[in-house]
Amino acid sequence: PQGDYIELHRKRHGYRHDFFEKKRKKEARQVHERSAKAQKALGIKGKMIAKKNYAEKALMKKTLAMHEESSTRRKVDDEVQDGAIPAYLMDRENTTRAKVLSNTIKQKRKEKAGKWEVPIPKVRPVAEDEMFKVIRSGKRKTKQWKRMVTKCTFVGPGFTRKPPKYERFIRPSGLRFTKAHVTHPELKCTFNLDIIGVKKNPNGPMYTSLGVMTKGTIIE
Repeated sequence: PQGDYIELHRKRHGYRHDFFEKKRKKEARQVHERSAKAQKALGIKGKMIAKKNYAEKALMKKTLAMHEESSTRRKVDDEVQDGAIPAYLMDRENTTRAKVLSNTIKQKRKEKAGKWEVPIPKVRPVAEDEMFKVIRSGKRKTKQWKRMVTKCTFVGPGFTRKPPKYERFIRPSGLRFTKAHVTHPELKCTFNLDIIGVKKNPNGPMYTSLGVMTKGTIIE
C-alpha cells in the first residue's frame, strides 16, 4: 500500500521527542473543544451534534450498566415455602450471582462467524417475478416501483424500516425468520440456532443484501 510514509519514517527514525506529550495534550483539549462546538452550533447542525452526543452517552451508560450488572449480587426475590429453609439459614439473605454478560458472548459469536468460507452450491436461479411481487401504489395505482419479497428473509435485530413512502423492497414481517434448524452432519442432531446474517445468496448480491433466504443460500 502506498502513502504509509509517515509510518515508515517512524519505523526508521522513531517519534519526535515531544510527540506523546503533544498527543496527550491534544486529547485533553479535545473535550473542551467539543463542548464549545456543541454549545455554539446553531440550527440543524446543533441538533445533529446533540443527537450524536446523546447517542454516544446512552451507549456509554448501557455499557457501564452491563458491567455493573455482571458484578453485582442480587437478592433472591422468589418466595420460598415455609420449612424449606433450615433454621440456621433463616436470618441469612439469599443472593444470586447476577447473569454474566451473555451479550458479550453473543458479540464474540458474531465476530467468530465471519471467519469461515463455505463453497457456493450450484442452484437453479430464481426468476425475479417469482422472488418479487409488484406493488402498485399511488392514488390511481399507476406507480409500480415497489416490490414485495415473497421468500423468507432475515433482517438483523437493529433493523428499522424506511418510511413506507420510500420503501422500495418490502419484507413482510410474517416471512422474517430469526432462527434456523441446523443439522450437524457428524453429531447427527439438530440445533435451533439464531441466524446472525445471510452470508451469500447464489442468485446475486442484491438478494444477499436484502437477506433473502432461498435454496443454496449460505447463512451464519
